[in-house]
Amino acid sequence: MTATVERTPVLPPLQIGPITVETPVVLAPMAGVTNAAFRRLCRESGAGLYVAEMLTSRALVERSPESFRIIAFEPDEVPRSVQVYGVDPATVGAAVRLLVEEDRADHVDLNFGCPVPKVTRRGGGAVLPWKRDLFRAIVTAAVAAAAPHGVPVTVKMRKGIDDEHLTYVEAGLTAQDAGVAAVSLHGRTAADYYSGTADWDAIATLKQAVTDIPVLGNGDIWSAEDALAMVAHTGCDGVVVGRGCQGRPWLFADLAAAFAGSDERIRPGLGHVAHVVRRHAELMVEHFGDWADEGEGKALREMRKHMAWYFKGYVVGGDLRARLGLVSSLAELDDLLAELDLTQGYPGTPAEGQRGRAGSPKRPHLPYGWLDSRELSDEFRAELQEAEIGISGG
Repeated sequence: MTATVERTPVLPPLQIGPITVETPVVLAPMAGVTNAAFRRLCRESGAGLYVAEMLTSRALVERSPESFRIIAFEPDEVPRSVQVYGVDPATVGAAVRLLVEEDRADHVDLNFGCPVPKVTRRGGGAVLPWKRDLFRAIVTAAVAAAAPHGVPVTVKMRKGIDDEHLTYVEAGLTAQDAGVAAVSLHGRTAADYYSGTADWDAIATLKQAVTDIPVLGNGDIWSAEDALAMVAHTGCDGVVVGRGCQGRPWLFADLAAAFAGSDERIRPGLGHVAHVVRRHAELMVEHFGDWADEGEGKALREMRKHMAWYFKGYVVGGDLRARLGLVSSLAELDDLLAELDLTQGYPGTPAEGQRGRAGSPKRPHLPYGWLDSRELSDEFRAELQEAEIGISGG
């Protein structure tokens, strides 16, 4: 008779307004990655809150077909979590109102963390909290739009523009006062992009300052052990996982085990990886099935970026890797997967760690004169209303 092992959870469940997340882990929205297909793989592996790709408030208000594809959740996907980006309070408020009044979301996250130039040069993403009145107005508008339907609003942000223009503590307190249900901090500035090491000390500082709502940490969580280390270092109430799960949806099984106090981990051989790749491709074909007449082709083109992530550290061969990166149909994928040595075991360290390219620090692209004042001038206000970009997922 096997004795029952009592395990002590590392953290209590995460409470985001009325939503209880038993495992305090959030899948970060990633453009071109966290669509319904990938979210299903992650949900099947573990537990947590899984956020759809970012969409823009303008595209949502204008009811663009791609925006509605992004928020097309599966029937069993609960809670439905949507991230919205915008730079105009009225447009963001209208987008959130659409989501809640049409019952399209159970949770809305506001993006103030994106560092890409097409967003920051318009005053959005990680550089927006510098204009504190604009930040407060956007958050307040979103909370007011969501409140009548009991939908919680959260904020995801970075430390600031660069080390000389930090905004995260002030923004966290402002968001708390405005009624958001939680804040999450990526421990990098916009200038850091994805380079270097995430500043977990900043997450600890935010946790000490923001005391009425959960504070979540984001940055450099490549394994369950990293998540536990972040919690121990910062005292945060949960973690947000982004690039660490690329090509590893089973990371959520590891995270569920780790937060439950278990040391069980998934260590997949190449056969298991190939099986997940094939299932991911099938789900992608379903997801893009109504994409004109080329659903399968679109789905497999989208799969190409995932191949290097899935096979990181495994002995595959340069020629086969290159062909996997050009796959165009399920039949072709089957042929390529059949060339793998499916008896190959887990390679250990080579398969772990950072996914993708970290890049180098970048000087943020800002609107001219953005740093001259913390307040928003009438001229900037007019420009921002015109700056709402009508694209989704990025």
